[in-house]
Amino acid sequence: MENSNNGDKVSTFESICSILGELWMDYKTDKYFKDFIEYNDIGLPIAFLIDNELVEPTQLAKQYVYETWDIFLAALEVAEDIGWESLEELFHFVDKKDKR
Repeated sequence: MENSNNGDKVSTFESICSILGELWMDYKTDKYFKDFIEYNDIGLPIAFLIDNELVEPTQLAKQYVYETWDIFLAALEVAEDIGWESLEELFHFVDKKDKR
């Protein structure tokens, strides 16, 4: 977890890559995520490769990952990044939010 310029907690780049990489590997055939996976066909695999230390992140790669992250949070209707550390944690939050 990192702090933004205004002091808010945000997810680390490493956590973002881990979450997006797991999403790509575990949900790429899930019909619920079909459109998201197809649209983010560069950002998700790059996040996976970075997370597994198969490539070093360049500025362009980071840009793709951060853009994919922003779209993912928006798709889940998560208004702010509060320092997510796992996909399970994020899904649990969304599940709780939806039950309110």
